[in-house]
Amino acid sequence: MKKIAVINDLSGMGKCSLTAALPVISAIGVQCCPFPTAVLSNQTGYESYFYDDFTDKMSAYAAEWKKRGFRPDGIYTGFMGNQHQIDVVEHFLTDFAKEQTMILVDPVMGDSGKIYGIYTDAFLARMKRLVRRAHIITPNLTEAMLLAGGREHMEKWLGRLPEDSGQDLIRIAQETAETLIRQYEIPTVVITGVTADGKVGNLIQTSSGSEWVFSDRFGGSYSGTGDLFASVLAAGMVKGFDPVFCVKAAVRFLGPAIREAAEEKTDRNDGVCFEKYLYHLGRDFQ
Repeated sequence: MKKIAVINDLSGMGKCSLTAALPVISAIGVQCCPFPTAVLSNQTGYESYFYDDFTDKMSAYAAEWKKRGFRPDGIYTGFMGNQHQIDVVEHFLTDFAKEQTMILVDPVMGDSGKIYGIYTDAFLARMKRLVRRAHIITPNLTEAMLLAGGREHMEKWLGRLPEDSGQDLIRIAQETAETLIRQYEIPTVVITGVTADGKVGNLIQTSSGSEWVFSDRFGGSYSGTGDLFASVLAAGMVKGFDPVFCVKAAVRFLGPAIREAAEEKTDRNDGVCFEKYLYHLGRDFQ
């Protein structure tokens, strides 16, 4: 059985990060090997939470895996609590990635034109360095623009987000993805969650071309959907499926769960009821 090391936080509530990755990657038929960056009682969108930073524990954790001779078929990185964790992850890639190891980086830094509290210029510089080692990255449009030009570049364009038409966002995403391919020499860039004219678009960009995958938009954003999406891509690609197929499978899987959450008026912090739709993944990735 193929294995993926998933470097992300563990949140007890909120259906995100490792609690999202574990069932999804398992349903696709790949072993998920969790590597926690932090342990939280619940994700940070709630009004309060317990947080245990794992920065000082990560190197010792990796050292035990090294003793076991662990060699994952894929490495998927998500939330980093600070810039020093990115340094640890870079060392992890050096120690554990084989020539054929698939590396997916989800560069978690912000969303909807706003940056998260973890973000600093030093954090961005390290994230750019990590991105250069990836085979595929899955930023949202905010994160893609931070990688392409920094905070001022992102704010210049997305600061007027409410006035922009959907087609403007499509164009900006396309141009940004092409820039990232050239700038970082990444094989594949997937820009997620671009809203346009009542649809949600995901752009798959390579050096040879691009393809959009759209789905109907239901409600607002929900905790963990980006983690679920990236988990499908990571596991699918490790099994040899191409990125476009994986994105389409992720959209088929997430669409009903998001629609149900919107219909039931689920609190966005609670995430979506994806568990009942895991069978889609077992069928698509046989």
